Amino acid sequence: MQNCKSGSYVLLTVIAAVALISAASIAAAQNSDRPWMNPSLSPEERADLVLKQLTLDEKLSLLHGNGMAHAPQWQMPLSKLTNGGAGYVEGVERLGIPPLVISDAGYGVRDSGANGRYSTAMPSSLGAAASWDPDSACEFGTVIGKELRAQGFNMTLGGGVDLAREPRNGRNFEYAGEDPLLAGTLVGNLMKCEQGQHVVGDIKHYVMNDQETGRFFVNAVISKRAMQESDLLAFHIAISIANPGAVMCSYNRINGDFGCENPYTLHDVLEKDWGFKGFVISDWGGTHSTEKASAAGLDQEQPMADFFGPKLKEAVEAGRVPMSEIDDHARRVLYAEFLSGIVDDPPQNGVVDVEKGFEVARRVEAKSIVLLKNSSTILPIVPSKVHSIAIIGGHADVGMISGGGSAQVDPPGGNAIMPPGKGATIWQKPVWFPTSPLKALQAKLPSTKIDFDPGTDAKSAASLAKSADLAIVFVYQWLSEDMDVPSLSLPDNQDALIEQVASANPHTIVVLETGTAVTMPWIDKVSGVVEAWYAGSSGDKGLADVLAGDVNPSGKLPLTFTSSEADLPHPNRPEIPSTSQAQAGDVADNGAPSSNASAHTGYAVHYDEGGAVGYKWFEEQHKKPLFAFGFGLSYTTYAYSGLNVDSGAKTARFTVKNTGKRPGTEIAEVYARLPKGTDEPYRRLVGWTRVALAPGESKAVSVAIDDRVLKTFDEDKNAWTMTPGDYQVLVGGSSDNTPLTGILVVR
Repeated sequence: MQNCKSGSYVLLTVIAAVALISAASIAAAQNSDRPWMNPSLSPEERADLVLKQLTLDEKLSLLHGNGMAHAPQWQMPLSKLTNGGAGYVEGVERLGIPPLVISDAGYGVRDSGANGRYSTAMPSSLGAAASWDPDSACEFGTVIGKELRAQGFNMTLGGGVDLAREPRNGRNFEYAGEDPLLAGTLVGNLMKCEQGQHVVGDIKHYVMNDQETGRFFVNAVISKRAMQESDLLAFHIAISIANPGAVMCSYNRINGDFGCENPYTLHDVLEKDWGFKGFVISDWGGTHSTEKASAAGLDQEQPMADFFGPKLKEAVEAGRVPMSEIDDHARRVLYAEFLSGIVDDPPQNGVVDVEKGFEVARRVEAKSIVLLKNSSTILPIVPSKVHSIAIIGGHADVGMISGGGSAQVDPPGGNAIMPPGKGATIWQKPVWFPTSPLKALQAKLPSTKIDFDPGTDAKSAASLAKSADLAIVFVYQWLSEDMDVPSLSLPDNQDALIEQVASANPHTIVVLETGTAVTMPWIDKVSGVVEAWYAGSSGDKGLADVLAGDVNPSGKLPLTFTSSEADLPHPNRPEIPSTSQAQAGDVADNGAPSSNASAHTGYAVHYDEGGAVGYKWFEEQHKKPLFAFGFGLSYTTYAYSGLNVDSGAKTARFTVKNTGKRPGTEIAEVYARLPKGTDEPYRRLVGWTRVALAPGESKAVSVAIDDRVLKTFDEDKNAWTMTPGDYQVLVGGSSDNTPLTGILVVR
């Protein structure tokens, strides 16, 4: 019997071996016919092999989109294949090259609700940047990448990295703040991990897309040096980390040329200087020409084929566009497909892991919350001392607000503040997720009496506040693509509401749900201020964790909060000349430009502040902000000591101690100033680290000084230089609180 078993085992082993050999032989035969399907070859080699097989029509098919199903003005015969997403690019089926099925995914997969699916909403990108945590950014991107694949998409349109030059910009919530090192590092890690799930990654909107006002025709005027040391640097850092398959060019002009036909930014910088190997994809409707755009470095028009379809073919056949340009465009698209893994591992429709999404969103939100004020240690809430709480305003009984436009994620069940069945997401209409802070706090504090007032009647709200031990006022500022906010004041008389509640109860906390900075005329009248940002699918629980003290807040501001708009580089919002709407045309319901959006040429914004963005501007101008870049309080306190700067290794070493009674995580920030005699008086962020500390614990930490942000750009030489001399190194808990100083010597 044992011999029989042994014989059977041998027979099965032989059969298995034969099967493996057969499978290997089949694969080898396939690879002999299609050598580009060999995954051991580099993406460059595989792209070159495919390119040799393509006809002109097949090459051109890779260079434009085929419409967008939900936009009538952007529909073509293949629009239905977008899978309800933003766009569709034909593949080459006979060669095994898949189509690109593209979705917006700024902080989650867009339009899932419209297609009967579910997507996790992560906290806004700006909120995630407040964690200063590359690991959280990676978790953020991983969730989105997995959910894209589960819904049949293989390309993302996330990855916003434009700097917050203009704090009133309606898309600041999609970006990562005002500093190039912080923004580039966080978005780079987010997109690296998103593309790691085998979707084509994207970094956008390249470049100087720093406002939405007149975005289809505004001319951003800025010196090459200033652009290189600010916005372009942020993109370079992000791209160097993520190695994305695609970069999306922006709507606006840059020094006269549109972003999608700008030879300096596309050809000279992105492709030549940085060596970017992927493809440049236009923003939707952002292509304005055929020959100029092709020569400048645009590789793919979206969402249609107005310029890179029949017109491009005619230009090639007439000899006005060389075949080498077409080959370069097609090669870049193919490279991105092989690089991202979508050829070898195409997406498989599946079920989104909802619980995993909730878990990550809650964790990221808790790390992102910034405690801005905490007088008399009013937070965290101690149930033995706080027996009653008044929750006021912000629709906090049912939900928390989210950011709008093409980044909008559909909440399950629709807009939480609308009647059942009436809550569809509509372009440029605010949307609340069904994440109730009221219910989350009631669950967290079951022995505490918690009542709600909508805040629509300030007297009623003040009356409830007066009867409670603690009042928490929830306020919001909604942002969306295709609009800028008129000011940094809270809308809908919410400032007045806070004033009245605080007058009725000095123990008042304000929770901000915002997509950028806001002014706070009431700051001296309240005891606590918590910045929750747009909090995502588990924002209520992440916020409750912090308010109740289960999580010690560690977030720090990724952009400066000004006391007054008069202190900004551009105090007044630029006015669009009255002729612009007639010349530029109307904007479609989904934010798309009309066909003649390129007509208006007279509208420009001059970024005379140059590289002095955010905290650099405030320091240069000797202006004190309301809350500085990098600021954030904790439920414990920290002390810094013992700075040692190693000039050879470009490293700052120092000690951080938790001097309080709670465990916490401090974000230790390192800044540097250029040597005396240079023309830049402001400090630059050069590194940071997150330090977890038990009460009373000290840790010696080491932070590498990133010399990319210490260099200056020489326009005449088109090169970066490191000025010899003594660089002042400053270390501390925010950009305006750096108790340790040292010297980095560069010879």
